[in-house]
Amino acid sequence: MNGRRIAIAQAWTRLGPRFLPFADAVTPELPAGRLLRLSLFQVSVGIAAALLIGTLNRVMIVELHVPAGLVAAMVALPLLFAPFRALIGFRSDTHRSVLGWRRVPYLWFGSLLQFGGLAIMPFALIILSGDSNGPAWAGHVAAALAFLLVGVGMHVVQTVGLALAADLAPPRSLPRVVALLSVMLLVGMLAAGLVFGALLAQFSQLRLIQVIQGAAVASMALNIVALWKQEARDPSRTRGRGDAPGFRESWRHLRGNGPWVRRLVAVAFGTAGFAMQDVLLEPYGGEVLGLGVAATTVLTALLAFGGVVGFLWGARVLGQGADAYRVAGSGALLGAIAFALVIFAAPLDSAPVFGVATLGIGMGAGLFAHATLTACMEAAPQGQVGLALGAWGAVQASTAGAAVALGGLLRDGIGALARNGTLGDALATPATGYGAVYLIEIVLLFATLVAVGPLVRWARENRSGHPSRLGLAGSPTVT
Repeated sequence: MNGRRIAIAQAWTRLGPRFLPFADAVTPELPAGRLLRLSLFQVSVGIAAALLIGTLNRVMIVELHVPAGLVAAMVALPLLFAPFRALIGFRSDTHRSVLGWRRVPYLWFGSLLQFGGLAIMPFALIILSGDSNGPAWAGHVAAALAFLLVGVGMHVVQTVGLALAADLAPPRSLPRVVALLSVMLLVGMLAAGLVFGALLAQFSQLRLIQVIQGAAVASMALNIVALWKQEARDPSRTRGRGDAPGFRESWRHLRGNGPWVRRLVAVAFGTAGFAMQDVLLEPYGGEVLGLGVAATTVLTALLAFGGVVGFLWGARVLGQGADAYRVAGSGALLGAIAFALVIFAAPLDSAPVFGVATLGIGMGAGLFAHATLTACMEAAPQGQVGLALGAWGAVQASTAGAAVALGGLLRDGIGALARNGTLGDALATPATGYGAVYLIEIVLLFATLVAVGPLVRWARENRSGHPSRLGLAGSPTVT
């Protein structure tokens, strides 16, 4: 019997690293229990993200009759803080505290901001919808404050949480640890999308209040568990550092190591290409295909599931030595095909085609995000992984915010022209505004391929030791 148990244990030991992409993220310095507990901060961010970009935008546009442009602006408002992510990460690196903590204070106050925004959000939305005796401007101000608090809290928690993971993980496993944390973000979105869809199947304003406030409590509890006893107190680390470089000097040093501008431009194009639909996917299903609240909320879960598959796929191929820039290009190409399917779903009046397209968008976005994040980490100079992560996050989140707002405004503007007959009788349908945005996203994703192409050549020649000049001639065939 003991021999059989030993054989089974050995079989599982061999199976894990082969079929579980993140099995080798666990190390003696960061055991599985501690790593999974730390990852809960990403789950809390995923819950808030699913609520903001999934459930709430559908409810505000369809059930509460708030203009899509205003909804897009509200959802994008928190991302105004995104450019400061690199600074937040840098400040947490050099934070001075008599208690010896660098990351914990930022994680704690970020959690409080996230909780406070979610706590007041449902009442702000009711005022915003006009279903109250309050003035219209009060609803706008209250909703803007709620979205801003949640967004700032999410940015602080995510940036500093990733930096804390970089502190705890040994360098050899850091890319896999960060990839695991990214997957946990999507797992949080997936689980939250399914739960929100089930709870809001019978929609009412009271149920909406209960769901949002439940999300607030869950987010706070998860963050407390995640940060509990993760960072050791060491007052010697946080004493005055007169010889430490400032943020500008550190940023100049980072930019001097490789084609960082082109790298971040590729991140910006790809992020915009995937993000413009964030507040439109569920309304598209409800307004164009006639899907209910529960059905369209499940789309957020399907999008997150596709993202998880994309991250797992990316982890597997990158672990086998694939070029990160080629993988990023593959994600962009997959996204372009998926958006084409979304457009075709309207004339076909096919919810299954729309579902397949949503899954493809998630997979493409997961591949692209994982590959570009890995590329930025690999290109980071010694001791600047946190700053590199912050730079990637700042560009990614800032571009996403601008793209979300622009997507909603374009949908409103082009949709109004279509309804008025300005674009002709053939285009006088609700799908026209949405379709125009999806076409723009396809163009942006092909622009991403143009930006990524020279980086493939640069990476190949850099590995071979030959000098490289970036140019369009280096554009690859995406595999």
